[in-house]
Amino acid sequence: MKYILVTGGVISGIGKGIIASSIGTILKSCGLRVTAIKIDPYINIDAGTFSPYEHGEVFVLNDGGEVDLDLGNYERFLDINLYKDNNITTGKIYQHVINKERHGDYLGKTVQVVPHITDAVQEWVMNQAKVPVDDDRKEPQICVIELGGTIGDIEGMPFVEAFRQFQFKAKRENFCNIHVSLVPQPNATGEQKTKPTQNSVRALRGLGLSPDLIVCRSAKPIEMAVKEKISMFCHVEPEQVSTLLIVKYLLILEDQLDKPFSHCRRYERLLKVCSIALVGKYTKLSDCYASVFKALEHSALAINHKLDLMYIDSTELELASGIFGILVPGGFGIRGTEGKLQAISWARTKKKPFLGVCLGMQLAVVEFARNCLNWKDANSTEFDPDTKNPVVIDMPEHNPGDMGGTMRLGKRRTVFKTQNSILRKLYGDETFVEERHRHRYEVNPELTHSFEEKGLKFVGHDTEGNRMEIIELENHPYFVGVQFHPEFSSRPMKPSPPYLGLLLAATGTLNAYLQRGCKLSPR
Repeated sequence: MKYILVTGGVISGIGKGIIASSIGTILKSCGLRVTAIKIDPYINIDAGTFSPYEHGEVFVLNDGGEVDLDLGNYERFLDINLYKDNNITTGKIYQHVINKERHGDYLGKTVQVVPHITDAVQEWVMNQAKVPVDDDRKEPQICVIELGGTIGDIEGMPFVEAFRQFQFKAKRENFCNIHVSLVPQPNATGEQKTKPTQNSVRALRGLGLSPDLIVCRSAKPIEMAVKEKISMFCHVEPEQVSTLLIVKYLLILEDQLDKPFSHCRRYERLLKVCSIALVGKYTKLSDCYASVFKALEHSALAINHKLDLMYIDSTELELASGIFGILVPGGFGIRGTEGKLQAISWARTKKKPFLGVCLGMQLAVVEFARNCLNWKDANSTEFDPDTKNPVVIDMPEHNPGDMGGTMRLGKRRTVFKTQNSILRKLYGDETFVEERHRHRYEVNPELTHSFEEKGLKFVGHDTEGNRMEIIELENHPYFVGVQFHPEFSSRPMKPSPPYLGLLLAATGTLNAYLQRGCKLSPR
């Protein structure tokens, strides 16, 4: 097993995740089997209880793990399926060690950060690196590990020490450290500054790790003189200094634009544009909807269009002209729901293509109940526990006490109940689909007959037939809602069918696509 540790310096959010994903993709394109691990030094057990404004979206894995959005990047770049244990947190490690202490595994010993915490980190990495993540179920050959945070952060110190020890346990020829740093270029001088990188590498080497490759994030390619200066002060050859260029659609490694990234160049050459309005309440930070954006982008690329995604704050709803389709994503809480309901009503009455995901589907049911069934107080019990028409209710297994890990999570099967379904056709006329879920509330199954009589069909259920998973509105170009999160399974070369359907309908090509047997036009 070969291990590649990606660390970062100077600032957080410098692009470690993209570097880890890109390195993994390049290695996989060489025929190697690659897995990935993300280490987050925070004390939370997982990302499930974060506000999206803290760390961006919460990404959900097949096994129900609520993890950092970087694991979504790994899955999309590498086309693999990871597990909750591929995301290590300080909370998980300490919980693991404390449980062992309570069990008596350290009987007679004083449990300390070194060696017990550091040993637990190394053991976790070695065990998880062997877990197959490809469809062929073969053991990976290379494990890319991203250490979150910045070198020098106090919460990351036990992990740095663990890898200082680990480089000798794994043997030096099996361990590589890539350090991502910032090379700023102040407007006042226009000169690329190396001092932040020098200081960052000095701190890293002082902790016992010496980088094998330094990746410098900059707005322009690093000049040779700058590379030589970094080489001289950071104990690496000039060839071991590379540039992480900041471009519009992707951070890319210089001289590494091979086949895995060819679709990015093609995206730049597209002329047709499709405008989609994303109506949500976390619109100030695009990372809050990272997977939604990627799923839309994958679908736009598949139909040879550029994506023009308009983030519209549902608390200050103002729908602009020129919108081709509406997307209402998942979320929690009452704030912004009235704006989302207005957007859904507009899409329904104006016959604009609409996709509702999780909460978006639930609100589509609420809007239909209020305006088509005339149940004016219809609501979700999440927002009004005393409503007389609870069209969306708590799930029976929902625990209102503990918040972490208490939702319906992970990959679940949805069975189509009819042949006459747009989404079924988009999924290749399969009898069932398996997608990832993350929700505490569901459509009230006792009221569905009233909706179906008026044309809102529940075309997909769970395997027991009790949970409503997919809605479709009759006599509408594309009005679809799904309880699951199909964006988590979208891949660049295999776009998510619900998102693809939205883009096809928005560009007026859905019917032609269905008539061709769900085959895309030649690119």
